[in-house]
Amino acid sequence: MKRGVSDVADIATIKNLPLAKAINESLRAALESDPKVLIMGEDVGKLGGVFRVTDGLQKDFGERRVVDTPLAESGIVGAAIGLALRGYRPVVEIQFDGFVFPAYDQIVTQLAKMHARSLGKVKLPVVIRIPYGGGIGAVEHHSESPEALFAHVPGLKIVSPSNSSDAYWMMQQAIQSDDPVIFFEPKRRYWDKGEVNTESIPDPLHKARVVREGTDLTLAAYGPMVKLCQEVADAAAEEGRSLEILDLRSVSPLDFDAVQASVEKTRRLVVVHEAPVFFGSGAEIAARITERCFYHLEAPVLRVGGYHAPYPPARLEEEYLPSLDRVLDAVDRALAY
Repeated sequence: MKRGVSDVADIATIKNLPLAKAINESLRAALESDPKVLIMGEDVGKLGGVFRVTDGLQKDFGERRVVDTPLAESGIVGAAIGLALRGYRPVVEIQFDGFVFPAYDQIVTQLAKMHARSLGKVKLPVVIRIPYGGGIGAVEHHSESPEALFAHVPGLKIVSPSNSSDAYWMMQQAIQSDDPVIFFEPKRRYWDKGEVNTESIPDPLHKARVVREGTDLTLAAYGPMVKLCQEVADAAAEEGRSLEILDLRSVSPLDFDAVQASVEKTRRLVVVHEAPVFFGSGAEIAARITERCFYHLEAPVLRVGGYHAPYPPARLEEEYLPSLDRVLDAVDRALAY
C-alpha cells in the first residue's frame, strides 16, 4: 500500500529520542523561535551540562544566549529574575537537585511572589531545570527529590515529565508560560528512549494522563516512578489484578479531577514518589482524595516513597528508593481491605 504525502510528513516528524535529547531538542526549538530565550547555568555551554542535556547549543547560538555561569546558584536565579523583568525568558539549570538550596531564598521570596507583589503587573517567565532523584549511584546532594518544598510555595508551577514526548512538549510549554516553572527532570530516565512527534498537539501542561487502563486499583505517580508503576502493573497482571496507572505530570497545580475520576472507577489508590513520604506530595493527594472520594474508597489511600532520613550513600540507595516489591506490597495491602 502506498503512503500519502501526509503519511510521509507524519513519519518525518516522529523521532525516537532519549529523554535528555528530547529536552535538548526542545531547548533548541525555543532558542530558534524566540530571541528572548536564554539558557544559563554551570557548565551548560562548552561542556553541554554534566548530563549533556544542553550539548551543542552554545556552539550554535553563541555565548550570549547559552551562558556558562559561576558556581553561584543564588546569583544564577537572581540574574534570571532581573533578565525576566527586562523581557527575557531565561531557562536556568541547577546542576543537581541538592544544589538548589543556596537559591531557595531567591526562588520563594522573589521569583514566586513578584507577580502578586506587583498586583499582576509583573510577570516572571523563568524556567528552573533541576535534574532530580536517585538511581544513578551518586554522592551526597546529587539524588534528592525536593519537589514538595517548592509545591508548598504559591506562585510556582512544579512539573516533571516521565517520558521523552512529555519532556519535549512540557519544556516548550514551561518556557512559554508567563509564570515561573520548576522543571524537575528525572535523571535516571535521561537515557530511556521514546517517540517524540514534534508536530503533535500536546496535552495541557498541568493535566494528568492515564497511561494504562485498569479496574482494581489506581497507581498515581510522576517523573521517574511512572516506569516503575508500569513494571508493577505488569507483575500484578500475572496474578490477575488490573491496575490503572495515572501519570500526574504536574505536582503544582495538581490535576485532582483526574485522580478523582480514576479512583471513582477503581476505588483504591496508591501514590508513589521517590521523595520522603512524611509531608510529601502524596500526603496532599491522599488527604484531598479522601475528602472527595470518601464514599467510593474501599481502602485507605496508601503511599510509597523514601524514608524520613537523609538520602543514603549510593550502596544503600536501592533500600531507600521505592522498589517493585515495596509498591506491590502496598497494592496487596490495599486490595486486602
